[in-house]
Amino acid sequence: MGSKWRKAKLALGMNMCLYVPHQKLEDSLPSSSSSASSTSIANVASRLSTDSVPLSPVSPSGNDCRPTTPTPSSSGLRVSKSSPKSSKRTCSICLTAMKPGQGHAIFTAECSHSFHFHCITSNVKHGNQICPVCRAKWKEIPFQSPASDLPNGRSRINPADWPRDDAWTTVVRRLPSPRLDPTRQISSLFHTSEPGTFDDDEVLDLQHETTEENVFANDAAKNNSIGSIEVKTYPEVSAIPRATCHNNFAILIHLKAPHPSGGRNETMFSPTTQNSRAPVDLVTVLDVSGSMAGTKIALLKRAMGFVIQHLGPSDRLSVIAFSSTARRLFPLRRMTETGQQEALQAVNSLTSNGGTNIAEGLRKAAKVIGDRKWKNPVGSIILLSDGQDTYTVTSPSGAHSRTDYRSLLPAGPCIPVHAFGFGADHDASSMHSISEISGGTFSFIEAEGVIQDAFAQCIGGLLSVVVQEACLKVQCAHPNLVINSIKAGSYRTSLAADAKTGSIDAGDLYAEEERDFLVTVNVPVDESCDEMSLLKVQCIYRDPISKEMVSLEEANEVKIQRPTIIGQTVVSMEVDRQRNRLRTAEAMAEARSAAEHGDLTAAVSILESCRRALSETISAQAGDRLCIALCAELKEMQERMANRRVYESSGRAYVLSGLSSHSWQRATARGDSTNSTSLVQAYQTPTMTDMVTRSQTMFFGNPPQGKLRQTQSFSAHPEAR
Repeated sequence: MGSKWRKAKLALGMNMCLYVPHQKLEDSLPSSSSSASSTSIANVASRLSTDSVPLSPVSPSGNDCRPTTPTPSSSGLRVSKSSPKSSKRTCSICLTAMKPGQGHAIFTAECSHSFHFHCITSNVKHGNQICPVCRAKWKEIPFQSPASDLPNGRSRINPADWPRDDAWTTVVRRLPSPRLDPTRQISSLFHTSEPGTFDDDEVLDLQHETTEENVFANDAAKNNSIGSIEVKTYPEVSAIPRATCHNNFAILIHLKAPHPSGGRNETMFSPTTQNSRAPVDLVTVLDVSGSMAGTKIALLKRAMGFVIQHLGPSDRLSVIAFSSTARRLFPLRRMTETGQQEALQAVNSLTSNGGTNIAEGLRKAAKVIGDRKWKNPVGSIILLSDGQDTYTVTSPSGAHSRTDYRSLLPAGPCIPVHAFGFGADHDASSMHSISEISGGTFSFIEAEGVIQDAFAQCIGGLLSVVVQEACLKVQCAHPNLVINSIKAGSYRTSLAADAKTGSIDAGDLYAEEERDFLVTVNVPVDESCDEMSLLKVQCIYRDPISKEMVSLEEANEVKIQRPTIIGQTVVSMEVDRQRNRLRTAEAMAEARSAAEHGDLTAAVSILESCRRALSETISAQAGDRLCIALCAELKEMQERMANRRVYESSGRAYVLSGLSSHSWQRATARGDSTNSTSLVQAYQTPTMTDMVTRSQTMFFGNPPQGKLRQTQSFSAHPEAR
């Protein structure tokens, strides 16, 4: 019996250890008149690892007042410590030993008797509210999903002084006060029918202020406006002989977004400084199909708890869950303390079953975005799935296809969908297509334990948007010059019919995020001057704080010398580095195409040829870190194309996440690549690094100690490694 039960627990993901810290509960519930007052979020999960290593309770020290033994007012779920005494304890419900070190969570009741947590929650669920050993009646009971026992559909969860780093499923619920009317109707916020139109989004932060206050808020916004975007240009070489023409002469245009005013960490992520960054409307679309059961859905809940915790009161969140169908669990609501509390309850109510209908999940998300009455400056969708889309999308022509996701995305201004493929069985091709069409990124979460860090990296960017609708305009400055090409990855470009002018839509930029674009021109022979102007570059963008369009006063002009004779030419290191990046992205796309046509040998050969070519460039010989990272990435892709099985399980997703990263010049997760020491993290911004570090260091509610480490920028001067 014990062996079978252990196998069942492993299958259901019940082998994970939790710790519920000390909690004082009031003697009575608040009256209906004060039921709307907010209580703090009950975040109760430890940081789970993929191998479910048991966590030990924190011993009291300093300001930590968690009790080592239960008191009449503090029931707790504890991870048992390893000792001869504890190893002999037996659960009175299942009659098996409560052995430490095996990931079994232990619930200690107020009467001091202990049980396996899964045993006692099952016992309570069937109506037993007394101790199975001493028959004492409990005032507090364990449960695994929020229950609504307050008016207005608000569920009661534990109040104020719990740590706020995780937010999983297990909380200790107080039994309803006997003074309450047992016949009172209880309505749950998360089990009501969906409205036909999702125009019930919560009003934005300043909508109810008076006109005078709005003026003050606008003045404050202007004072907190970001600095100017930085634009630099680099010609391939600084001089070309007068009598020589040069076709496909490369000019690098480099953009760098400003950092926000004030201190970086406090400004971007502190709830008290929300007016210094652009607030976000975020819709999360979460796969809760049967394959997400157990550890996966537990880790998803923990990751969502982290996201909810780091959204501020001006940000708004909606939660969509999908399996065989999709449902809006939580409307677009501001993340005040009350909003965070209710969002956590919605996430904690998730259960896994059914198939995988990504299309329906996207439809719901598009409806939330499209029907909203109010709009925050930044909007985004996060999509996570671990399986193949088992439902059909109908194309406009009426044919059945699984690739027509464009029709499912929100109409109007493009809302990026940042897609996360979870595990080895997800539909990488579909999710990459969704992200590419929408202007979002595709991340591959290979290791289950990386999901929170991957989400952290994503929201680290979304919560730091400082530039919107950036557009570069390029114009030939010489009458005989023409633009040959504009290489901008996935960013939209245009070129006039006469090839004299062009543009690049660079979109939104996160704080201190960088973009590099290569423009090639055909430089003609010119005997008339010692210096030639090639291009004029101008940048316009919207400041998301002031909402005003900003145009840099002076256009950046690219010039080269035209001497009669020149010595040895020196190629710009910056231009060479970006050529290497573009060459690598092209090789990845070509190799992927070969692999999808069944020719893995050709795919590996393409990647190897590119790797050898990179190693001979001047930037590689100078020890440039980006070039080293690109070579390492190509090598990793070769290994993931070793055979069909490896390619299907991880190679395709790894290549597609790499393509997404390079085409948008934005960080994506690939396995454990959210680590700032990883060579493949070419685009991780300081705010992304800060948020990932928070995810990796926050434990039982304790904030990270010391200064948060920051990733090294690949745009810095080349250095050996």
